[in-house]
Amino acid sequence: MSNVLEVRGLTRSFEQGGVTIEVLRGIDMEIAKGEVISLLGPSGSGKSTMLQAVGLLEGGFGGSIAIDGEQAANLENDARTTTRREHLGFVYQFHHLLPDFSAKENVVIPQLIRGKNYPESEERAEALLTRLGLSHRMTHRPSQLSGGEQQRVAVGRALANRPSLVLADEPTGNLDEATADIVLAEFIKLVREEGSAALIATHNERLARKTDRMIRLHEGLLE
Repeated sequence: MSNVLEVRGLTRSFEQGGVTIEVLRGIDMEIAKGEVISLLGPSGSGKSTMLQAVGLLEGGFGGSIAIDGEQAANLENDARTTTRREHLGFVYQFHHLLPDFSAKENVVIPQLIRGKNYPESEERAEALLTRLGLSHRMTHRPSQLSGGEQQRVAVGRALANRPSLVLADEPTGNLDEATADIVLAEFIKLVREEGSAALIATHNERLARKTDRMIRLHEGLLE
């Protein structure tokens, strides 16, 4: 099984009050196609920092990051943007949906940005939202949706362009326990059906047990 992500020697440090704080101290990790992995650790352990590195969202990291076999850590800004658009999907704790657009339009727009035509994008959006149990909510705007429904739309948006890897940062952190269970189960099922892989950062060990593999970030290293 081929790896969609290979990280070697990943480091990240910050200067604070004249003191160097090492957040990541040499991370090695692989994620295979179709794998759903949970990244555990308490708040402040560096989970979000690691996702930002893997997601090519900011620089200042040491080490290497390969996505679908292509080295990506040292790409220029335009190339990083292209790699994110072509290979990655993102789900955040806060859904970050566009408030003036419907659920369906929020899933259509990323596809248009990638260059797909509208009919194809609309068909894909409708299929994803139906599989997420939102066939009756497609024309509703985010303000008309519950928290769980909003996060399902965010999941559909993340998978709209068939990414190799979806990065999720506390995707159920704002949901009650019952809703969190439902959303995570639908997320994992859809990722697997789509043939993608996922790295889910969470502090919730109960939810993490539902993934294929759990890894723990402790003092800048993976356990």
